[in-house]
Amino acid sequence: MPKSRRSFLQSLWDFIASLFGRKKPTPPPQSDIPVEPVDDPNEPAKVTVSKVLVIVYDPVMDPANGKKLSERMGWRRTEELATGFMSDIVQFSHGMARYQVVERIDVDEFPAKVDGFRYTPQTFMDVLRNISSPHMPQEVDYHAILNQFNVLSRVANNEIDEAWVFGFPHAGFYESRMAGPGAFWCNAPALKNTESSGRRFVIMGFSYERGVGEMLESFGHRVESTLVKTFGHLKGDENLWQRFIRYEKVAPGKAAVGNIHFAPNSERDYDWNNSSTVKSECYDWLLNFPDFKGDIRNVTASEWGRGDIRAHHQWWLKHIPHVAGRQNGIHNNWWQYIIDPQKVGN
Repeated sequence: MPKSRRSFLQSLWDFIASLFGRKKPTPPPQSDIPVEPVDDPNEPAKVTVSKVLVIVYDPVMDPANGKKLSERMGWRRTEELATGFMSDIVQFSHGMARYQVVERIDVDEFPAKVDGFRYTPQTFMDVLRNISSPHMPQEVDYHAILNQFNVLSRVANNEIDEAWVFGFPHAGFYESRMAGPGAFWCNAPALKNTESSGRRFVIMGFSYERGVGEMLESFGHRVESTLVKTFGHLKGDENLWQRFIRYEKVAPGKAAVGNIHFAPNSERDYDWNNSSTVKSECYDWLLNFPDFKGDIRNVTASEWGRGDIRAHHQWWLKHIPHVAGRQNGIHNNWWQYIIDPQKVGN
């Protein structure tokens, strides 16, 4: 067939096909493999703000005088604990992490356990006085709390980003627990059947019998779990989290900042007042990260408060990287992962 004839027929066919809406070729399917962020030494460190729902279980122990459990026992005021905790987080994250309480709910009851049991004022006081043993199983019914206060839908609607539950001894709360789709270990097993929240969120369990130092302890374990997950795909020297938590006992001559239980010179858990002197690169982390200068100094417990729980935890949090830049796909501001678990890769 002559070329001109063939071109005419092709043009005619294209015209007819266009009238009947010939479909365009289907593009190839996109890969489900997430694209790793490009390393950029200048990527800014962004402040992460978390909106918090505070739930306080502080039941009235005697209807005649209206005294709540915290008052009867002379325990701490939750508003003072929350204020002190939030202030410490802002200060020792170098302003990179901020909490905003959007609502506080006071609950005049003992929370239900997973088997439905609830303490009464009398049965609870019997436990405190060692007249009877704590109820078993001790674990609180998290799902009952989430349902009662519509927590999953509030997370899904971006009204809140996490929940803090204040309780008391034997209440049955983990220090921290993660829920939502893709939830991972956060010093406790991930809470199942919570995917309707649409995103991961953390439930902190605090006690008004204790102080801000113990709140920071609970938070510190959340930090550890989050950063283990964040750096889990990296090995050797690229896993900076494993370098950060080194202490003399497990890494002789290579101590860094340690973990929430072990200072650079600790010999055992909670040994924050150990009198020994060790060499540590903790100042290199604080002053030079990510461009380490080999700043190794002799340090003692005087650096972190000589055994004071709150002082040690403030010192430890202060050393967590908070600066601009990204390397190996992980931002040099680790606080964005700690406060927003959605940013942690799968």
